[in-house]
Amino acid sequence: MSSAGRVPQGLRRVYLNVRPERLGVLIGEGGKTLRDLENRTQTIVSVDSLNSSVVIEAATPETPIEMVLRASDFIKAIDAGFSPERALRLLDEDMVLIIINLKEVIGDSQSHLYRVKARVIGEEGKVRTNIEQLTGTYISVYDDLVAIIGDYEGAYLAREAIEMLIQGREHSTVYRFLNKKVRELKRKRLTEYWKKDFSTKEVKS
Repeated sequence: MSSAGRVPQGLRRVYLNVRPERLGVLIGEGGKTLRDLENRTQTIVSVDSLNSSVVIEAATPETPIEMVLRASDFIKAIDAGFSPERALRLLDEDMVLIIINLKEVIGDSQSHLYRVKARVIGEEGKVRTNIEQLTGTYISVYDDLVAIIGDYEGAYLAREAIEMLIQGREHSTVYRFLNKKVRELKRKRLTEYWKKDFSTKEVKS
C-alpha cells in the first residue's frame, strides 16, 4: 500500500502548549469537544493539565498528515480565544489560521498592548466586526494574540488590515483599503467563475 498522504514517521506527533484557562474549553463538557475533534481528524489528543500541554498523534497509520495539522490548528485557535464552534471551521480544507503575537510586534509594554488591542477591537467591538464582515473571517483578540480564521484570501486581507491598525493607521484609511481590496477580490472571483463556466460550456458543446 502506498504511503502517500500518510503522516511521515517524524511528523506523527505534535506537541503544543495551551494556556491553562483554555484547557477546559478544549476538553469540553464531559470531554465532548476533545472526542469530537479526535473523531473528525482521526487523531488521539492527550492533555496534560499539570503542564498545560497537549500531544496530538495520528490514530492510525492511514491518518493523513493534513488531519494532524488541522487538529493542531484547531487547538491553537482555542488557545487564541476562539470558541470550539468557530475553531471547527479550520477542519475545512480551504480554511486557514493566522496568529499575530502582539508582543513580538510591539514589545512588552502593557499600556501599548492595551492601546493596540483597543484599536483592533474598537468601541463595542465595532472595528473587529467590520473587518470580519468585509473579509468573511472570524477574529479573536485574546491576551497578547490576534487570531484570524477564514479562507486564504480573506484571512490574509484581514491580517493586512490589522497590521495597519497596529502601525497606527487611521480606521478610515483601513476601511478604504479594505473596501478597495474587497471589490478587487469580488471582481477576480467573478472573472474566474465566468472563465470556468465558459470552459465548461465549451467542453459540453
